[in-house]
Amino acid sequence: MREWEVTPEQVRQRLPASATAADGIGAIYESYALARGKARYGDKTPSYMQELDVLERVFPEAQYVHLVRDGRDAALSFIEMRRRPRFNFARPRGLATFASQWQLEVEGARELGRRIPERYHELRYEDLVREPQAELERVSDFLGLEFEPAMLSYHEGVDASTLPDHPLLAEPPTAGTRRWQEQMSAADVQVFEAIAGDTLSELGYERAYPHPTVRARAYGAAVDASYRARLASWKGSLAVVRRSPAWRVRQAYIRRTAGA
Repeated sequence: MREWEVTPEQVRQRLPASATAADGIGAIYESYALARGKARYGDKTPSYMQELDVLERVFPEAQYVHLVRDGRDAALSFIEMRRRPRFNFARPRGLATFASQWQLEVEGARELGRRIPERYHELRYEDLVREPQAELERVSDFLGLEFEPAMLSYHEGVDASTLPDHPLLAEPPTAGTRRWQEQMSAADVQVFEAIAGDTLSELGYERAYPHPTVRARAYGAAVDASYRARLASWKGSLAVVRRSPAWRVRQAYIRRTAGA
């Protein structure tokens, strides 16, 4: 709240008599939005992709905009990030585990979309950067908002030096910033597709290896099983971990490196 310049009094003014946790969270976001002249607010925290069922229970009227990107290009962006997941053992450690995470999260979001189609909108990253205005007009229509040209000027005034892992946010939408066909090795492509190929196909992305080798499939299956087991273990231990000194060290590390 301090970073958002939201005060406890602003939040209290927006809480009903018998406030729930959801009311409290909503009041914080609403205070932040209204202070900036906005009637709506949203959140794009990536880790929420693994907690969609929780979000749906807490915010049963929420609308979801699912931005899908070719997982192979997304993997290239991930492995180039400077900050590494040292304390979160559920975070991918390489391209293969990223493929497992990407498939799990994309399929989870699409399953949610099938349950609540009236509150779910899916668009492809490649379409967004190719025709940003047309895609944003569709998103605005879905959200019940009026499209404004200023939506395309989000990058103006952004200091790229404060975004070491996301420097392109300081530039207008640009197609082709990542090209797995040129930047990813054949072996890595085959492993990625052995793990997440079916999801790529369902989304309409062309596969380089529709029939991966037995070795690639076996390796992919082992990596996927290991990642899912590690993820389940991490989630199961979070309640204990968050009360430990190690968690406080983790949070201090994140704050220290957020702007590094």
